[in-house]
Amino acid sequence: MPNDFRTPPPPGCSPEEWQTRIDLAAAYRLVALFKWDDLVYTHISARVPGDGHAFLINPYGMMFEEITASSLVKIDTEGRKLDDSPHPVNPAGFTIHSAVHAARPDAQCVLHTHTLNGVAVSAQRDGLLPISQHSIFVLASLGYHDYEGVALRDEEKPRLVNDLGEKTYLMLRNHGLLTVGPTIADAFQAMYFFEASCTIQVRAQAGGGSLTTIHPEIIATARAQAAQVTRGQGGNLAWPGLKRRLDRQMPGYDT
Repeated sequence: MPNDFRTPPPPGCSPEEWQTRIDLAAAYRLVALFKWDDLVYTHISARVPGDGHAFLINPYGMMFEEITASSLVKIDTEGRKLDDSPHPVNPAGFTIHSAVHAARPDAQCVLHTHTLNGVAVSAQRDGLLPISQHSIFVLASLGYHDYEGVALRDEEKPRLVNDLGEKTYLMLRNHGLLTVGPTIADAFQAMYFFEASCTIQVRAQAGGGSLTTIHPEIIATARAQAAQVTRGQGGNLAWPGLKRRLDRQMPGYDT
């Protein structure tokens, strides 16, 4: 994907890292724009290109709509800072992300939310129901992880990783939603469908009527359908337009 630099990379930052910083800052801003944020809590992390042990994450305490490419903090697998950023990080908050990144080399981006609708569905015994077109894409690659308290303990990591497996979506019961992707755009688009599926489910249940479910055979073809709809581009089909929306409504993320 070509770069869209409007400000040059700062000294010591490669063009590849700067592009990743721009896209990750855009993802944080979009989470705020779509109202998926939870004050300063939750995280989106991305691997630094060319360095399998370095990641970018939000400066702890900064609102998601404030985050910029240059304010993102570079950390190692333990959540320790690798640069001279003046911003603090929350090592405990990286517990989930470090586990996923370590187990899934293909997961260039890990996105985690605590949305009202996502948590509401995660508290339901049957989890996500096959009742919408949005849901078929999620159900085709969905895992569940039981709640073990605030994710602070390393001993939870193997169980979380096992529950995610090779899937794209993970519902953290009583907690929230998580998606992974080979690009930031893919992880964001996955979260869009995850969150939309949960919102539709909560609204459909609130209507009080009987729900119509989708046949498992249709869900089994969801990945092929998604590839066809996106012309094989995945999240990158909508990503440039999403960043143009940010330019109109929440500019400055790429600085």
